[in-house]
Amino acid sequence: MKQDLKKKIEAIAKKAQAASRALAVLSREAKDKVLAEMAAALLGNKEVILKANKKDIALSAGKSSSFIDRLSLNEERIRQMADSLLDIVKLEDPVGKVLADWSTPGGLHIQKARCPIGVIAIIYESRPNVTADCIGLCFKSGNSLILRGGSESLNSNLAIYKVLNGVMKKHAIACGAINLIDTSDHKAVDILLKLNNYIDVVIPRGGEGLINKVVKLSRIPVIKHYKGICHVYVDEWADLNMAESICFNAKVQRPGVCNAMESMLVHRDVAARFLPGMLKKFKAAGVQIRGCAFTRKIAKWAKVATDKDYRTEYLDLILSVKVVDGLDEAIRHINDYGSHHSDSIVTDNQDNALKFLKEVDSACVYLNASTRFTDGNQFGMGAEIGISTDKLHARGPMGLEELTTYKYMVFGTGQVRQ
Repeated sequence: MKQDLKKKIEAIAKKAQAASRALAVLSREAKDKVLAEMAAALLGNKEVILKANKKDIALSAGKSSSFIDRLSLNEERIRQMADSLLDIVKLEDPVGKVLADWSTPGGLHIQKARCPIGVIAIIYESRPNVTADCIGLCFKSGNSLILRGGSESLNSNLAIYKVLNGVMKKHAIACGAINLIDTSDHKAVDILLKLNNYIDVVIPRGGEGLINKVVKLSRIPVIKHYKGICHVYVDEWADLNMAESICFNAKVQRPGVCNAMESMLVHRDVAARFLPGMLKKFKAAGVQIRGCAFTRKIAKWAKVATDKDYRTEYLDLILSVKVVDGLDEAIRHINDYGSHHSDSIVTDNQDNALKFLKEVDSACVYLNASTRFTDGNQFGMGAEIGISTDKLHARGPMGLEELTTYKYMVFGTGQVRQ
């Protein structure tokens, strides 16, 4: 049985590699036409997709509310998936874009130009909208794609994949351009991660356990979408009304996603004025607080925050809170306890703002804005493959440009090296 699965996945990878060569030279016009029809196909088949999603939700009964939220689709979320594809249509095609252009003293003319990576494998959990986003971005950037979603969203992923692959077939796009491994067998991931002869990069999207497994087993370069331990620091110079709005949005608007605030830091000089109202508002919204001693004097109902709490991505209505002595302590805490994802300062002091933005070592750093904006669509990138917390080869939201590499095209007139 394992041998059959291995043969099946190797065949998918071989087809993907062959298809990547055809996709690399596909025109923008051809790609955009397919993407626009994919968007229409999602809307035209929404009942089929929603029916499949209901199966997944029924099979996940008993899971947390945040888990069910990540898994769930509705008409609005399907429309958002379609809109993301249409946004990708509007974006410039990165393939072939010349990044630099120069001539050498010996007469060689050199161009550094963007080109597709090749074959990208994406291993992800829970969120079925990832299926459509990844297909759209990889196709526009000229990469072939192998998707392996979690077993909890298998029916939804398969329904979305069939709809979009149907459009690919209609336009006779290279067979194997987009692929979905339609088994819940965990051995499929182990097999996939050994296929370095066919796959160029792996991008895992999911919990820390999944990412650690991929990094440990993969023979293929990995771009990590690590956990999001995101902070908001309320400075002594903050507009406290603004701070309350930003912190509430960052935690409560959608707590089960990686760019939600997991830890709130407050300057000691404003804590007595800011925390009573803020914590009361969080409590009314059902947020559990894990706080330092100062926090618990104000909110006696809060639990004691441990060192582990400050290192935890809750993905739920749970928040760690710490009162700090100043900006330097806030920056040290974020760099030591955070996951280098997204962190924000609320302040009207420009010197403090610039110091925070320069010294916090995270992919996305904010001034007077919610961390919830760390998102390819919100950044004007159409959609995203994920939020990379690596520093090579991409960092932050991964859009079209981050799905390309580059090559040097060298034009000569008969030169030979002496």
